[in-house]
Amino acid sequence: MNALTAYLTVLALFLLLAGPALVGLRHERRIDRQVKAAEAQAAREAQEAQGVRPVRSGAPGQKSWSRSTVPSTATWYADGRRSKKLVSS
Repeated sequence: MNALTAYLTVLALFLLLAGPALVGLRHERRIDRQVKAAEAQAAREAQEAQGVRPVRSGAPGQKSWSRSTVPSTATWYADGRRSKKLVSS
């Protein structure tokens, strides 16, 4: 019974200390979502006023043909190993 009382006391103290912080965090996240939604709405309205078609939200900004031509580390390593095999044989 003593262990249960100690457990409940620790839990109550934790909730007393962490509760306001968690409530504040939830409040800030809600405000952030509202601000983000308002900014997105303002951007959409500005684009509509200018007659600009909105870009799809899921579309990447970079096309495959515009990617960098630098080979990856794995490609560079494999090319190096192939050339060593050709030299040694």
